[in-house]
Amino acid sequence: MGCRFCASTLDGLERNLKPFEMLDQIYRIQKLTGERVSNVVVMGAGEPMDNYDNVVKFIHLLTDSHGLNISQRNVTLSTCGIVPGILKLAEENLQITLALSLHAPNDEVRKTLMPVANSYKLKEVLDACRTYFEKTGRRLTFEYSLVSGVNDNQEEAKALAALIKDQHGHVNLIPVNPIKERDYVQSDRKAIEAFKNILEKNGINVTIRREMGRDIHGACGQLRKSFLNEK
Repeated sequence: MGCRFCASTLDGLERNLKPFEMLDQIYRIQKLTGERVSNVVVMGAGEPMDNYDNVVKFIHLLTDSHGLNISQRNVTLSTCGIVPGILKLAEENLQITLALSLHAPNDEVRKTLMPVANSYKLKEVLDACRTYFEKTGRRLTFEYSLVSGVNDNQEEAKALAALIKDQHGHVNLIPVNPIKERDYVQSDRKAIEAFKNILEKNGINVTIRREMGRDIHGACGQLRKSFLNEK
């Protein structure tokens, strides 16, 4: 999707995953760890709405009582904001959580971070999210990567609170992770806490994403196409 802070976009699109390939990842994780997977988030290297039919089939396979029988309420699908996809998903009669990659409180800043914002204005995207809640009753998650000096000041926090105050959901603040091709810098702890406090004072539920996987370049925004070298 070309998001500026995301390594997954740098090498372009290779192909879409098939449902069995997505499902195979879950089975392999369970085999390697010896633990049952109980929660799944469809995101990372790609836009699920651009692989719509395969993703929906995967969710049905994942949650079927004859399969892994993972509760649909424990499945989250993340999107950059593909409006037709959100509206179509709302009609699927699924009980999954929809997560929107928001990352800015207005179209101007969002366009500098996410090319998809040139196709769908925030109003359109949030209207679609509201429809999703009305059809499914499922609260939404709004993902917001904090980039120092770009989208992390207190005025933007107030604007974000005003933007989503009537939406049914919570904000997941993600301190942006570094990638070598970009000079985006993570907001400092003081700025992150100030941003969080403003949202909470305006009645918005907030969590700060725990940093996991950065040491192996597997954290949010760092996933990229790579290959093992044969010896």
